[in-house]
Amino acid sequence: MKTNLLAILLLLVAGTLPAQSVDIKDLVRRADEKFRGSSSIGEYTMTIQRPAWERTISMKSWTLGTEFSLILITAPAKEKGQVFLKRKNEMWNWVPSINRMIKIPPSMMMQSWMGSDFTNDDLVQESSLVKDYEHRLLGEEKLEGYDCYKIELIPNEDAAVVWGKIFMWISKEELLWLKAEFYDEDDFLVNTEILTDIKQMDDRVIPTRMEMIPAEKEGHKTIMTFDKMDFEAPIEESFFSIQNMKRIK
Repeated sequence: MKTNLLAILLLLVAGTLPAQSVDIKDLVRRADEKFRGSSSIGEYTMTIQRPAWERTISMKSWTLGTEFSLILITAPAKEKGQVFLKRKNEMWNWVPSINRMIKIPPSMMMQSWMGSDFTNDDLVQESSLVKDYEHRLLGEEKLEGYDCYKIELIPNEDAAVVWGKIFMWISKEELLWLKAEFYDEDDFLVNTEILTDIKQMDDRVIPTRMEMIPAEKEGHKTIMTFDKMDFEAPIEESFFSIQNMKRIK
C-alpha cells in the first residue's frame, strides 16, 4: 500500500515538472517574435465594426526588432498616405492632407488608433511584453483545440506601460499567441484579443486574423487580417526616419 501511494505521489509530482520548468519569459519572447521576426514587411487589412456602420483600412508595415516600426495607410483615399513611425521611445504621425508632422506623446499611447479598438501602443508596440513585464505561469488550458499555457504579465515598477495587467494564452508546442486580455490599473478588463486563422506566412505558421473586442462596448470590434508577410527582410535602421515618412509609398 505504501509503495503504491509513493508511486502515485511520484507520478503527480512528475506531471507538474514540465510546467514548472518552462522559462515563461522566453516563451513569451518566442511567441511575440513569431509575429515580427528580427525584421518584417507586411500588408494588412483592418475592419472596424460598429453597431451602425463598418469601415475598412488597408496598410503596409515595416519593422526592425522591437525598436523600429513604420506603418503606411494605403486605403481608403481619405486616409491614404498617412504614416506612423516608431523610433525607440518616440512616435510620429505624418498627415499629408494637412502637410503636418505630429509627435505623439506617451500620454496618448492609450488613445484609439485610426478610430479602431486598437491603441497607439498596440500598433507600434511601444511597450515590450518581455522587458517591461514580470511573467507568471497560472496554469494550462485548452483553447481552440490547442493545449495552452495561461500566463500573467504584471508591469515592472519603472515600466512606462499602458496596461495594469495582461493575461496571455500561448500554445505549448507551436508557441502560437492565441488570446490576450488587457486590464487597466484598477483591474478592470478593457480589451480581449483573439487570434485565429492559423496559416503559413513566409517561413512560419502564425495566426492571421486578430480580433480586438472592447469589454464594455457592445457591438464594437476591430478585425486585423494579415494579407502578406515577409520575415527577416533586409531593412536598415536608416529606413525608419522622419524624412522617409514623407517619401514612402
